[in-house]
Amino acid sequence: MQFHHHGYVSTDPRVQPAAGIGLDRPADLPDEVDVLIVGSGPAGMIAAAQLAQFPDLNVRIIERRPGRLEIGQADGIQARSVETFQAFGFAERITAEAYRITEMAFWGPDPEDPSRIVKTSAPEDDPTGISEFPHLIVNQARVLDYFAEAARNAPGRVTPDYGYEFRGLEVAQEGEHPVRVTVARTAGDQTGEERVIRAKYVIGADGARSGVRAAIGCTLAGQSANHAWGVMDVLAVTDFPDIRTKCAIQSSTGGNILLIPREGGYLFRMYVDLGEVPEDDHGRVRQTPMEEVIRRANAIIAPYTLDVRNIAWSSIYEVGHRITDRFDDVQPDERGTRTPRVFITGDACHTHSAKAGQGMNVSMQDGFNIGWKLGHVLDGRAPESLLDTYSLERQVVAQNLIDFDKEWSTLMAKPASELGSPQEVAEFYTRTMEFPAGFMTEYAPSQIVAEARHQELATGFPVGKRFKSARVVKVADTNPVQLGHFHTADGRYRLYAFADRPAAGEASAMTALAEWFEQSPDSPIRVHTPEGRDSSAIIDVKAVYQQGHHDFHLGQVPDAFKPIVGPFELVNLENVYASLPDEDIFDIRGISRDGAIVVVRPDQYVGAVLPLTATDELAEYFRGALLPAVRQPA
Repeated sequence: MQFHHHGYVSTDPRVQPAAGIGLDRPADLPDEVDVLIVGSGPAGMIAAAQLAQFPDLNVRIIERRPGRLEIGQADGIQARSVETFQAFGFAERITAEAYRITEMAFWGPDPEDPSRIVKTSAPEDDPTGISEFPHLIVNQARVLDYFAEAARNAPGRVTPDYGYEFRGLEVAQEGEHPVRVTVARTAGDQTGEERVIRAKYVIGADGARSGVRAAIGCTLAGQSANHAWGVMDVLAVTDFPDIRTKCAIQSSTGGNILLIPREGGYLFRMYVDLGEVPEDDHGRVRQTPMEEVIRRANAIIAPYTLDVRNIAWSSIYEVGHRITDRFDDVQPDERGTRTPRVFITGDACHTHSAKAGQGMNVSMQDGFNIGWKLGHVLDGRAPESLLDTYSLERQVVAQNLIDFDKEWSTLMAKPASELGSPQEVAEFYTRTMEFPAGFMTEYAPSQIVAEARHQELATGFPVGKRFKSARVVKVADTNPVQLGHFHTADGRYRLYAFADRPAAGEASAMTALAEWFEQSPDSPIRVHTPEGRDSSAIIDVKAVYQQGHHDFHLGQVPDAFKPIVGPFELVNLENVYASLPDEDIFDIRGISRDGAIVVVRPDQYVGAVLPLTATDELAEYFRGALLPAVRQPA
């Protein structure tokens, strides 16, 4: 964390100075806004936290509840989400209070006595080191609390407007605020009173029964698996030995259980198999009493017993897999003729089972994706065409998730007698763990994802996938650090220049690149940075050298990698890194010894891999992603 560059800070440095709208944010919901977010779930709150980094934007988030969520349904936090939490500044704190998954135990019928269950395997959760971040379990309500804090402490000072319900919207073809949104009060003396909010853009993050989705004519298409599960968060006394370990339990006759220990050391969640649902059930299975769910759980874990003392939360649900045909308000025959004004995120556009632990995780990436893109367009950094990439990118991710979840949930529901082997579920879990960890997303080429023509220069940073961190040394203070952990969710692009190492007397491509950044009229720093802003305000350039940190000093580093920041024009010395002798990032991430440029989008996905000498291609990439900065007349 860097601070003091605007003057001495004696208070919590995570609270950024208010700016723009945040200096005098209206207490009441105004009649006109730049962005109206409907729903304060995971997708809505991360979008709010991201947009709060753009202080000149008037952003409001409405929620029909009268206050914060107290108990959330979701609880699984995949490593990619924790990586995202790091970008928003709270990964360490939420990890400290969460339950951490390090293994998953698999139980099945005892071959000697199928009426009893025995442990069959317990594979590591991340044996190959997919991420340096952990796999966590924590209440959704706490995730929302942390995002609310991030939004509240950002320059725009965004906070939820509770007690407002979405009633409908209309999109006009003209006007500065073309979206007319009807809302109604849900609490207080004005309950039921309607009013109209005019917005430039709307994000629908209002769940599986989304009113925003219905208003723009989208419908969820898909099917139900006709299989029901009872889920309960309980405090109980049991002799089951793995009660504090994530488990998949398959009995010979009594169904299956997915056991998820919860944070705090005592609470745990059970997804209990209620079996096939007849087509003429008409929702009766949802009336199953919790006493019956507990009875079935005891039958499944025999010879062990479960004495439930308290139920904190419970529900009955049927597995369904559905997705909308589009994630915005542009009809297929309109695509390319106008840009979207209304977007849907999370459960509003994709639903699936809870057992893969993906709902909240994928929803947050939806919100992150549209948040920075709206920020760039409204801030004047990027063309409106950028907004077309939201549906293009996230719809593919949602479909891949549904395809994966169908396979996983079907496997979880199989009786043990129908499995190919006792290890089938465990083997599937191990074989596919990169997907549920959140790291299989790979965006297709677009105006913000270049063709992978130079991928061989950095094989460990696939274009279109998230930037995978590795350890380096920060030269200024000699501290070993994770390079990716400095990619905060501040709306900036990151450009990593991995240096070449020329022989004695040869010219350095790294030095030539630095000179181009500073002197060329085509330099993206010069073209896209607004007048009066720090040179790193839009594109944050970082230098990574092959040498050890004792083999050179900061005085030998070109000024382009040491930007001037703040009103006192201080030199930022913390963007220069060196390789570790025993963990060389060039070897670990397959970076060419001739060097490479890796461009990373504000949401941490690799936008381009280029040679150090490919300045024309680099300038072209940013001309597609960003608009030229407006210059004041001389």
